[in-house]
Amino acid sequence: MSLRSVLRAQTADCHGEVDELFSAFDLSNRQQYRTFLRAHARVVPAAEDALEDAGIAHLLPDWPERRRTQLLLADIGELGDPLPQPLPPPALRNDAALWGALYVLEGSKLGGALLAKSVPDHLPGSYLRPQGPKGGMRIFMERLDASGIDDPAAAVSAARDVFGLFLKAGQLELEAVP
Repeated sequence: MSLRSVLRAQTADCHGEVDELFSAFDLSNRQQYRTFLRAHARVVPAAEDALEDAGIAHLLPDWPERRRTQLLLADIGELGDPLPQPLPPPALRNDAALWGALYVLEGSKLGGALLAKSVPDHLPGSYLRPQGPKGGMRIFMERLDASGIDDPAAAVSAARDVFGLFLKAGQLELEAVP
């Protein structure tokens, strides 16, 4: 079984919880969209920094083109929001963990592309719009499948951790809404 298949099967429950939570946001509503972006800002910058610090570029040379932190921060800034307190990033101790964490972040781009259709033109939407290298998802999936990881449990654990961070961030931001 490919690493992609293992990750999909063994994180389906976490993925479902995160999708359910974030699908409750009405992205056409300015306040709810701000809350959505703030939840992502609690996770994405720290997770991307952790990936970079752990050496993701040796696994995925086009990594710099894939980062979305600046797009997210720009959208939040355009809405006039301060940045929220980030959650601690995932521990990424080996290549398997890097692939697992990246599986979640890259996958969130697909969801983001669908959600972007719900964001009105008068709101900033660069974070949710598809970006990165041409054919980026295909390239990522090919490299993931060819990774030769012999510890899929570490990849699954890291992916579940990142899904958990998104879930916690979404819950924190929803609790903060008056």
